[in-house]
Amino acid sequence: MLPCLNKQFFGWDCLGCGTQRAFFLVLQGDFRAAYNMYPAIYPMLLLFLFLVANLFIKIRHAWPIKISLIILSAVIIIGSYFYKMSHLFS
Repeated sequence: MLPCLNKQFFGWDCLGCGTQRAFFLVLQGDFRAAYNMYPAIYPMLLLFLFLVANLFIKIRHAWPIKISLIILSAVIIIGSYFYKMSHLFS
């Protein structure tokens, strides 16, 4: 796994810490552990699959779906990050 440079230099997690491990946990079939590692893994995978499918299939209303998935992923990433950081420093 690639190390997190933010964590190495500054000592705290970045917004993407856990993504690689969560992705490999999904590939191994450990879905609950993947969610616990990085809760935004599933909206991000859904967004990725949608983007790939949209390259080959013309999907009606693709733009609002993309924006919705991006916003959902961002909200979960930021929310889980603040939740994790609040529990580390409390």
